[in-house]
Parts: sequence; C-alpha cells; structure tokens
Amino acid sequence: MIIAKYFWDLKEQALEEAGRILKNPKHPKFSQRMVTFLSRCDKPKELFSVIPKKKFVEVWPQVRTYWVKRIRHSDFRDWWETIYEQVLQQEQQKQKKPKGETAVFFHKFGRVIKEARIGKGLSQKQVALAVRMKQPDISGIEEGKKNITLFTMIRLCKILGIKKIDIS
Repeated sequence: MIIAKYFWDLKEQALEEAGRILKNPKHPKFSQRMVTFLSRCDKPKELFSVIPKKKFVEVWPQVRTYWVKRIRHSDFRDWWETIYEQVLQQEQQKQKKPKGETAVFFHKFGRVIKEARIGKGLSQKQVALAVRMKQPDISGIEEGKKNITLFTMIRLCKILGIKKIDIS
C-alpha cells in the first residue's frame, strides 16, 4: 500500500482504515488524515495515485481550512496550495477548450458590423468607445470569435445605424 510509508506511526489495522478514509472525503477524519499525508508527502504523483486530481481540487479548500486551524504557518501547505492552483488552472483550461467551430451566425454578424463600421468611416477604437467596450472586443466580434449579449448587439446596431440584419 503506497500510503504505508507516510503513515509509519499507524498499526496495520489503522493503516487500512486510513486508506479507506482517504478514499472518502465525507469521512469525519478525512481532513486529519489528508493533512498528515500531505505534510509527509512531497510527490504530487503519489498523491494523485491515492486521490484523483479532480477530487483533490474539490476537497482542497476543506483540507486547507483544517490545516490552517491546526498549524498557522506551514511551508508544506503553501507548497500544496501552489499544486492546487496549478491543477485547478489545468482543469479550467480543459473545460474552456471550444468544441467545434464558432457559430456561423457570429461570423455573419461580425461581417455586417465590420461593413457598417467601414461604411461610416469609423475605426474599431471609435466604435469601442461609443459602446463602452475595448477595441480588441470589437475586433473579436468582427472576426466572429466573440459571443455577445443581445444588449451589446443592440448597442452596436444603434451606433452603426443598422436597422435590419440579414444573416441568411
């Protein structure tokens, strides 16, 4: 059992129980056992063989709170906090990856906006100031890469004098 080298102070029966506790974040002793494990383990790979990354992200706030109550300052806790932030960022990047192409509507609407802007002789910066946005946002809209709200669409249409939008 991989956790045996981190719980050297436990007898065999207690060691088996610790293994079960670490698999169940709802267990009352979970935070206690996890803090002991994390304060003795310096290899994320070994932690993630005991508890999956996704579960670690879910339980870390609870474990950190327990750890802060128990020990005010801990370099190990700070180190694991950094690991948590990195794993959290990786998980968020996985979720942010768009699936498929941007909707055709956004491309067509962006083209309409760009043509109207050029027709009025306005720069992206001028349009952005008029609708209280940033210039890169206007660029993203014109490229069809930005998903905008109906409110933003109405503001753009008013400023550019667009009465009808034909997206067929």
